[in-house]
Order: sequence, then structure tokens, then C-alpha cells
Amino acid sequence: MSGGLELVQPAGWPAPRGYANGVVTRGRTLHIAGQIGWDPASGQFQSDDLAEQFAQALDNVLAVVAAAGGEPGDVARMTVYVTDLEAYRGSLRAVGAAWRARFGKHFPAMALVGVAGLVERRALVEIEAVAALDARGEAAAQGSHEALAAASASASARGGGEGGP
Repeated sequence: MSGGLELVQPAGWPAPRGYANGVVTRGRTLHIAGQIGWDPASGQFQSDDLAEQFAQALDNVLAVVAAAGGEPGDVARMTVYVTDLEAYRGSLRAVGAAWRARFGKHFPAMALVGVAGLVERRALVEIEAVAALDARGEAAAQGSHEALAAASASASARGGGEGGP
């Protein structure tokens, strides 16, 4: 467990399987928007397999965590949205392998929700998360803020940087 997380388990409750019932956090908090199972470099899905999209969505969540100076053990809460609960249940072995490859035995507080659909039509899974970053993330975050400010200044100098998305 990371220094920024403390698991909470009510006395007398059965041990949770693959999640924590509660997590207390300390330090900076990172809120990660819903990440889907596409390749962020191309904006394309490499597969229409739920387990493969789950693995890529986890990679995308962890890329955001790493960009803030964190690591997988800093993830405190996660909500997983899937468009097909039966496909998820049928993929548990592959989903579990993808989880262990990225998180080992770290299990944050989690919820899994079946939904009718996601904004991206080919998306079968979307994962949002919260991470508790400790002091080691401060330097990385400062470097990211400085890089963003420099990029913004450069865009303004070229006549860009105005307007919104």
C-alpha cells in the first residue's frame, strides 16, 4: 500500500474480494476522468474485445496517474462502466490478468456499473478513478505545470492559444 492510502474494513464484515470497502487518503488528490480502451496516440480502438479494452483503459488511467507523479498503488477509488455485464463476467480471467499485470495485489475502493452505452460507440468499458498522491508527485506536477505554461506561451507567441476546445 502507498503511504497516502489507508484501507478501511468494518469489524465483522467478510473480507472483500478484489476491492477495498473504504480508503482514507492523504496528500494531493488526482481525479481521473473516464478513460476508455482506445490507443491515446491514434484515438483508435485496437480491439472490440472487452478484456482488451479493459486492459487499455487501465493503461490510460495509469498514464494520467504517472503524468501527475503517481504510481498504481496511489489509486484510491475506481468506477468501471461496462456496456455488457455478461461479457465482463465471461472475461473475468483475462480482466483479472490485466489487473494483476498493472496493479498486483492493490485493490482500491471500486464499483462496477452496467450501462446502456458510452459516448464513444465502440467503447465497451470506461474507467474513472481517484488517486491520492504523496509528496513524490509534487515535483512531477510542478514540471508538468511549467511545461504547460511554456507550451501556452509558445502558442500565444505564434498567434495561437486563443479560444476554447
